Amino acid sequence: MPTRIIETDPRPFVHVPIDPVTLDIMENALRNARVEMDTTLVRTAMSPGIREQGDAFPLIADHQGRMIVGQFGSYIGPFLEGYDGTIEDGDMIFLSDPYSVGGAISHSNDWLVLLPVFKDGRLIAYTSMFGHQSDIGGMVPGSMPIDATTIYQEGVRIPPVKIWKAGVYNEDLIKLVMTQTRTPEWCAADLNALIAACRVASRRLVEMCERFGDDVFVSATEELLARNHRAMKALIETSIGEAPVSFEDYICDDGLGYGPYKIRCTMWRENGRVVLDFAGTDPQSSGSINFFLNENMMRMFFGIYMIMIFDPQILFNDGYYDLIDVRIPEGSLLKPAFPAALSGRTHALGRIFDVLGGLLGQKTPEFLNAAGFSSSPHLFYSGVDAQGKYFQLFQIGFGGIPGRPLGDGPDGHSLFPNFTNVPNEFLERYFPLVIERYETLADSGGAGLHRGGNGIDMVYRFLEPGMIAIHDDRWFVHPWGVNGGEPGARARKLLVSADGTERVVGNKVENLPVAAGDVLHFVTWGGGGWGDALERDPALVLKEVGQGLVTVGGARRYGVVIAGGAVDAAATTALRADMRASRPAVLPVFDHGSDIETLRANCLAETGLPAPKQPVWRVAA
Repeated sequence: MPTRIIETDPRPFVHVPIDPVTLDIMENALRNARVEMDTTLVRTAMSPGIREQGDAFPLIADHQGRMIVGQFGSYIGPFLEGYDGTIEDGDMIFLSDPYSVGGAISHSNDWLVLLPVFKDGRLIAYTSMFGHQSDIGGMVPGSMPIDATTIYQEGVRIPPVKIWKAGVYNEDLIKLVMTQTRTPEWCAADLNALIAACRVASRRLVEMCERFGDDVFVSATEELLARNHRAMKALIETSIGEAPVSFEDYICDDGLGYGPYKIRCTMWRENGRVVLDFAGTDPQSSGSINFFLNENMMRMFFGIYMIMIFDPQILFNDGYYDLIDVRIPEGSLLKPAFPAALSGRTHALGRIFDVLGGLLGQKTPEFLNAAGFSSSPHLFYSGVDAQGKYFQLFQIGFGGIPGRPLGDGPDGHSLFPNFTNVPNEFLERYFPLVIERYETLADSGGAGLHRGGNGIDMVYRFLEPGMIAIHDDRWFVHPWGVNGGEPGARARKLLVSADGTERVVGNKVENLPVAAGDVLHFVTWGGGGWGDALERDPALVLKEVGQGLVTVGGARRYGVVIAGGAVDAAATTALRADMRASRPAVLPVFDHGSDIETLRANCLAETGLPAPKQPVWRVAA
């Protein structure tokens, strides 16, 4: 039975003309409502992942469930299609099961609340927010086992249920859910923060209706959606060709020893629409690196990429979704069959942006970006301290943003622009560890006319014995460079025992014991370079040597010779001439470093780790 919306006032909304001034006022009011949602969240949440890093995403949608402000696109449509209950004034929906909303949230750690906004008996909008919970039970602290083989191992799954029903709070439900987590205080506070953020936005929407009128409010949201449709239609016509173009990239491994896993997409324009076809993507993994990619989320990813490159002034929303046809094969890495594990999906999620960059830049290389920090690597550290108190850290690492058409990639940045780093002082105050070093790693960004951003070397000294887990990628395949730019350096992890013994550890490991005094170098990867490195200004290279972003030896990748703290102009001219003479006359558009078989052959020598084994796909009987 489909969802029933119960309204006491059945009058339809009447479309009215909206003048530009009113539209501008309402657009900015909606934008500010989103900002207020974020502010409310960070001031009331408790976990470092949400409070300090901002791992939560707001949504304001119109009365039909179409996103008018947000980041990941609307999941309300898939929810309404699968929910067989009612929605009425005073309700609030709570859920975390990715399979219940077609992958609109991509793993069970993301708790989502959805608030239908009613005014005088009519549904006028929805507000919603989801945020990453530090722990939801399951087989490991943090509830994201990289070696999981089924979603049942990843903690509590919450189907769509009413946390508030007609204004009555379901306290028993919350008691049941909080019993499953190792960090109930954090989770309860974070859930209340999500609820508070939605209620704040709900009040602002009602205030807008009271000021301008319900029909004006609804008509304004329709015009915002229509405006995005017109803008995206023009971008598609001018930027996407009818001839198919394809691009592929890889997830290094699955945490079970197999890899790499290919993500392939082919793009073309057909009858005024963009087709994004993921045929050729590898089948789903037995491990947890599967990414249940919701088609609307992919449409939003495409739109964000197009808008940020070609017209960043647009406030993106769902208005253009009918212009994008997304095709994802069933049973693939991007549409796994239930009950496939999903907790390690962050690497494939991020790699989608690299694939989009490789697709969109082929027709217009001047807009092409290199491969960058397309993931959100995780470190988990848990145990019991000397006072007998349980501790559990979940932290997201940063790395190198790719070289771009307009300049260098930022050093040590997040994949998601709104994420912020957990302050080292916070970590040292609340967890038994010391941050001995937090710095960009010189030369890890790919050389180019525009340098790729450097990765980070974050050095943890653990003060109590415990267990750590590491979830990272790009340790096997390189972050590629473009338009003659070189690949960035790969990620690596080094564990130094208290007695000085060093060992390279994997980038996807669970339940790795550490002792007091052990030191972990959590090294992330750099972004690929953009353009010919021999065209980079030697004075800029010298400046970056002084800043510790490039070494004297690394300057030679740009054909720059530095001696005595200055550029040796004659030696630089000679070196650049030699380098140009020894390379192809036409530089490659994409530089992946090495092909997969070469990477396998050299893996142990280059990384200190054995190469992942070729996955063996299960064939249905």
